[in-house]
Amino acid sequence: MTTATLGRPGRFEIGRVFNTTFGVITRNIGICAGLALLFSGLPAFLIRLWTQPQLDAVLHGDPGAMADPNAVWRNSSASVIGGLVAFVCSLLLQSALVRATIEDLNGKRPSFGDCIQIAIRFLLPTLAIGLLVYFGSILAMVALIVPGIILWLGWSMSVPVLIQERRGVFGSMSRSRALTKGSRWSLFGLFLILIIIAMIVQWGMLLLLVLFGGIIAEIGAALVQTVVSMVLSIAAAVSYVELRQAKEGTSIDELAEIFS
Repeated sequence: MTTATLGRPGRFEIGRVFNTTFGVITRNIGICAGLALLFSGLPAFLIRLWTQPQLDAVLHGDPGAMADPNAVWRNSSASVIGGLVAFVCSLLLQSALVRATIEDLNGKRPSFGDCIQIAIRFLLPTLAIGLLVYFGSILAMVALIVPGIILWLGWSMSVPVLIQERRGVFGSMSRSRALTKGSRWSLFGLFLILIIIAMIVQWGMLLLLVLFGGIIAEIGAALVQTVVSMVLSIAAAVSYVELRQAKEGTSIDELAEIFS
């Protein structure tokens, strides 16, 4: 893929982001799926196996589980720990797939080990950004929903900026707001479409969970989580490239220079 096919100054196009996202996945299906399984599917599967028995006991009205303070504490702790693990793994996945996407768009073949190395190297600043974006958006939504969404959209490119431009936590968040200015509603449309598709797929999987249950359903849910996380992460990375090209005319070669 050539740089000219991705963007032209002044225009962020949702259709081109979709095409490029699935092009990246198609050309690197093994690496992308492997990273998604490692950082999304497998953790989701293990977390569900760990927490589901406790949740089932509460949902089915087990008197012992509902009355025992220790059981309630264990269930709450398991949910919190599982959520934190999933949050950290999602950030690792996004970082790894940003690297894979930039490498692919630069005409190179991404390396599985290199993507993991980049994700681990930037884990702490990525975690800081993730927490700031999460709590900042939630606080804004407490006041009004729309400002919270706009704030989240403004920060949505923070992780790709951190991985690619090495600007630090607050520098990356500021740079993300500058890049997304004027294109936030387009980004909103892009992520809304992807989220709706993901919800439809997940509802279908929920039906399978109800019909079949057991280990097969858990594996199916983990696979759905893998695909959804992979597509969303790569779409964010492609959006970052598209924004830089649309606003600054930056080429893929220039984007890749930092890794040379």
